[in-house]
Amino acid sequence: MIVLDTAARARLVDRFGPGVTAWCDGLPARVNELCARWGLEVLSAMPGNTGRTLLCRDAGGRSRVLKLTPDTEIAATEAAALRVWADSPYVVDLLDADGDALLLDGIVPGTPLSDDDIPYDQVDAMLAELAGHTPRDKACFIPLSERVDFMFTLAARRNPDVLADVQRRSWEFAGQLARRDATALVHGDLHPGNVLWGADGIVAIDPRPSIGDPAMDAVDWALHPLLTGGSLDDGIAALPSLDGDRVRDWCAALAVLLALSAIRRGLPAEYTEALLGVAR
Repeated sequence: MIVLDTAARARLVDRFGPGVTAWCDGLPARVNELCARWGLEVLSAMPGNTGRTLLCRDAGGRSRVLKLTPDTEIAATEAAALRVWADSPYVVDLLDADGDALLLDGIVPGTPLSDDDIPYDQVDAMLAELAGHTPRDKACFIPLSERVDFMFTLAARRNPDVLADVQRRSWEFAGQLARRDATALVHGDLHPGNVLWGADGIVAIDPRPSIGDPAMDAVDWALHPLLTGGSLDDGIAALPSLDGDRVRDWCAALAVLLALSAIRRGLPAEYTEALLGVAR
């Protein structure tokens, strides 16, 4: 199979710049090396913007996932986060790591959550469980304020003339929230597309970890009812294990990012307007 097609290469160049082409050129050989070491057969590739994700099986026929990224810091921090959450049933298992590569246990069936059927009881339990982990060694994780700055910087680059005033106000408010006293491990990218159905329930993948207020991870879930005409109050009520006031603050700070995404994806204008009604 083709390890890296033209479209995938273009996404990586857009994300990392033209300097990533050397990594792309060497990717087939790197995949062959890792498959030989870990006893893998590549079955298919998954789309992504920060690397390449390959669905594999091992010599025993078990499902495995090989993730590679040109940014070794992304791989290192993801591996560190997965080790912190190693005893959690709600997070994918890390089996091995080597530089730019992670070997993960496969999740079966591995389908993302559907927008039409969010299992809020499981989501609430997942968020509460993940929020209970504070790493002993925080040195390998950035503060949440840096994650917030990255998210808003990326949004401003992609949408410099769209909702610019709202972006600036929300960025300032999000920065204030990120500096609040909290020391939990935050997933940082916990939306329905990064939560898959496993054999025993839902499983989170692809963390962009930082240290800070775990209420930030609830934003996509609390705002999800707005997609079908519901309210933020509905979303917060569906997450009773969390601090509702903190979740509400984070929704006000980050709703503009979801609105920008909705505009790019061509989602209904009513949804975008509802998000902007929440935005600070």
